[in-house]
Amino acid sequence: MYTYKTEGTCSTAIHFDIVDGKVKSVHFDDGCNGNLQGIGRLVEGLPVETVIARLKGISCNGGPTSCPDQLAKALEEVQAKKEA
Repeated sequence: MYTYKTEGTCSTAIHFDIVDGKVKSVHFDDGCNGNLQGIGRLVEGLPVETVIARLKGISCNGGPTSCPDQLAKALEEVQAKKEA
């Protein structure tokens, strides 16, 4: 299980797992509970690369990031560490 501390969003952390290259068990701390549960369910079982491609760059209220964008960044960070 991974934990990523978010920046610039209402959520404060994202907890998730990656099993066989697929995103599992996504849970956000704080933020818009219903929307974030929805994101977690929608990405469940998708390949990491697919989730990154779909969520990277989404902004919230014109800001530089969003909870979905933060999840993409978290996944990218884990991928980079695995490749290092």
